[in-house]
Amino acid sequence: MTDATTVGALKRTMHGVGALMITLSCLSPTIGVFIVGSDVIRQAGTGTFLCFLGAAVLGVAMACVYAELASAFPETGAEYTLTGRTLGPTMGFSALGMNLTGFTIAQALSGLGVASYLQVILPGVQPIPTALVLIVVVTVVAILNIRLNALITGAFLALEVASLGLLTILGFTHAHRDVAGVILHPMMAAPHAGLIPTSLAVMGAAAAGAIYAFNGYGAVVSLGEELHDAPRRIAPVIFWALGLAALFQLGPVLAVMVGAPDLRALLTAESPIPAFIAQVGGPVLSKVMGLAVAAAIFNAMIAVALMAGRQLFSTGRDQVWTAGLNRAFTHIHPRFHSPWIATLTMGAISLLWCFVPLNILVIVIASGTVALYGSLCLGVIAGRRTGSTSHAGWRMPWFPLAPAIAIVALVGVVWTSWMDPVSGRPGLLATAAVIAVSVGLYHLVLRPHGSWSPRGPAEPEAEAEA
Repeated sequence: MTDATTVGALKRTMHGVGALMITLSCLSPTIGVFIVGSDVIRQAGTGTFLCFLGAAVLGVAMACVYAELASAFPETGAEYTLTGRTLGPTMGFSALGMNLTGFTIAQALSGLGVASYLQVILPGVQPIPTALVLIVVVTVVAILNIRLNALITGAFLALEVASLGLLTILGFTHAHRDVAGVILHPMMAAPHAGLIPTSLAVMGAAAAGAIYAFNGYGAVVSLGEELHDAPRRIAPVIFWALGLAALFQLGPVLAVMVGAPDLRALLTAESPIPAFIAQVGGPVLSKVMGLAVAAAIFNAMIAVALMAGRQLFSTGRDQVWTAGLNRAFTHIHPRFHSPWIATLTMGAISLLWCFVPLNILVIVIASGTVALYGSLCLGVIAGRRTGSTSHAGWRMPWFPLAPAIAIVALVGVVWTSWMDPVSGRPGLLATAAVIAVSVGLYHLVLRPHGSWSPRGPAEPEAEAEA
């Protein structure tokens, strides 16, 4: 079949609000607060607010980088295309490997995470079967029309915002300490008893988690080929997504620090934020909020499935695989106008990850975000130097201040991660392994058969099939 509506061409059917709903759902402020926030609290104590604030500031710098690159190349390939067009195929395939791995592992982790929250209400829920069912469901939903997906994710997002608002009210209306003290004098649990000041080194290590809590505002680039007037609209979506994420996460995190009746009990709890809700709001509210978190994770899984399928679609258009796979991955559903085979394929890979031990999944995915951010910073600098991004619909002010700030911060995160032999260093090594395999694929398999170049949506379909 060669009709342009069913092979290789996505349709521009979405406006900025729909793209924002999907992007925020992919970022998922509820996951950032309840899951990532709980982990950071155990590390940095009340310094968690400063960790999140620092991650938000870094987010502004990275949003500038994303906005300039995405407005120049608003294509489904996302970081793979952005770095490939500015830094060349080696860096492009590095990003591709991290994205394909990250998208599929994230679905497995999210499915297992939903099961852990459902167990509060349904004690017999089994993690792996639950994750498998959820991945199948979200994969099928992701095949539907992108505008319908925007409505679905928007409805779930409204529930997320309501639950985060309730958490914020709960904390500030049960205040046990003042806001200024929490912010200016961060404390953490001492090894045996009491509290001690949180050191800068500890907050630096915990900041890596906080960065992940904000990750996702640049995901809208994956929807660039379905967004009307993408070069002009994509940058505002990125900044709105980051701004709302900061609003929805900083308030609840600070509220929990202020409202915890027993601070040490909070900081040493296995799941600090759910423990806070149970202590202050009672068991019924705890179960209700647990369901809200499960719904938020499910919503994020839908958004990630949308991005994942479009990532694989872009590789088929770029002729990365065999001729048969390239045709399959670029096949567009005639009714839903989605890359349905590519979406199903990424969902199937996610199912396989569910059978890998959880600690290995966490290690493999841990440092991918930092590596992607670093490559994008280098890409935006190279794009200015070579002129490859001169046509961008949005260009950052005070260049190269934003990428320079981001690079310095990322180097600090890498250093603190390397000094952590338990999880940080293995995470960096796992990311390096993914990059090595990805680069090897390009140089040993693809490059000998011809040079690689990204084929954007404006390219003639005949050329993409050549």
